[in-house]
Amino acid sequence: MTLELIIFIAAVLFGIILYWRESSGNGVYRFFNKLMNSKELQMKPFDKKGFVYQQSFLLRLVFISALFLVAIVVTQFLIPISLATISIFASMIVGTLVGTYIAGMIFKSSEVIDEKSDSLEDLVHDTIEKGKDFIEDLQHKNDNTVTSSAVEKKENIIKEEKSARERLKDKGLL
Repeated sequence: MTLELIIFIAAVLFGIILYWRESSGNGVYRFFNKLMNSKELQMKPFDKKGFVYQQSFLLRLVFISALFLVAIVVTQFLIPISLATISIFASMIVGTLVGTYIAGMIFKSSEVIDEKSDSLEDLVHDTIEKGKDFIEDLQHKNDNTVTSSAVEKKENIIKEEKSARERLKDKGLL
């Protein structure tokens, strides 16, 4: 279990590096695209799609599984001891997929931050000003309620200045 966890974490990091590498250049994918497809079906020069970059989940799964399957076959021939089990194979695939999606979220959030960085300062400044206005309004409302409640208490005291005898008469007890 410990070896699988270590391999999973390493695969997540590998997925992040793989995604980052393909986002900066997709030469290997272009090579296989030219090798496999006719001239009409080949990628456009401005297309940035790679094996994992800008691919759907199913194609990422296929490409990553094929990559690790080739890697395991090569290691089986180089090292005759059976190190690659199904659980390690699955950990590598799932970890790499998770890493590619983490890298995608990082790239997407950095793009959004870059786009919104100009308006972000204005947005924070406006929010601070609204907060100050709200606090001032609360303070003024509290001052008004304090003064109005103090006036009401004074009026109640003035109304209650009847003597005890008059109050008993009002109740019909005298």
